[in-house]
Amino acid sequence: MAEVVELLIVGGGKMGEALLGGLLAAGRSAETICVAEAISARREELAGRYGVSTSDDVVASAGVILATKPDVIPAVAGAVTAVGTDRILSIAAGVTLRSLGNAAGSGTPIVRAMPNTPALVSQGAAAICGNDQATDADFAWASEILGSVGSVVRVSEHLMDAVTGLSGSGPAYVFLVVEAMIEAGVLMGLTRPVATELANQTLLGAATLLAEGRSPADLRADVTSPGGTTAAGLRELERHGVRAAFAAAVEAATRRSAELGKA
Repeated sequence: MAEVVELLIVGGGKMGEALLGGLLAAGRSAETICVAEAISARREELAGRYGVSTSDDVVASAGVILATKPDVIPAVAGAVTAVGTDRILSIAAGVTLRSLGNAAGSGTPIVRAMPNTPALVSQGAAAICGNDQATDADFAWASEILGSVGSVVRVSEHLMDAVTGLSGSGPAYVFLVVEAMIEAGVLMGLTRPVATELANQTLLGAATLLAEGRSPADLRADVTSPGGTTAAGLRELERHGVRAAFAAAVEAATRRSAELGKA
């Protein structure tokens, strides 16, 4: 494959496929995308499902998404630069712009992103930062890609660990809350299927209300009548330190992200 492709996605795993599907759904032509994937069965699967070209190795591209495991990202960054690319978007957790730049060489615009798993259902949250070579056009390019599967914000790189602690790890916190709500419903006499349906739909409905733009504090106030059932439940959550627990969770995940980045 000698010609330069418009977009190369290195790594055909879940996140790589999520971005591929989002871009195609947003109107990007399959003919402009190539997926580099080492596993032949996976290449055949992606080609058959999406109609994109595939390769067992990196190829020259106008832009590349690095969607492989963090431990191989530096080697892959060096490889895509060697064959030729105009810009790089890395979605590998913990791999710094400095590490990417050392591998890719000076002069390559690099955007680093921290997406999260809801991107798999086009409801992701991602933050991006870039090296000194990254221009507004490079950020717009990266935002368009990540925006096809959710929302995108731009931050300074020193805040990426906090992003990881909040939104990167955040889905797991929410899943734990729903697990706890289901167990509580069962404890109060509901069957597990009924408790599961009610808890899951409650989360979905609450998230939909938040998406309309009102603050969580205002929405909470709307459902909290003085002396009512919700007030009683919230009092217990506050008594058990739920706010402090979430703050500690985000802090611990942020700290761990920084440790992994240094390693």
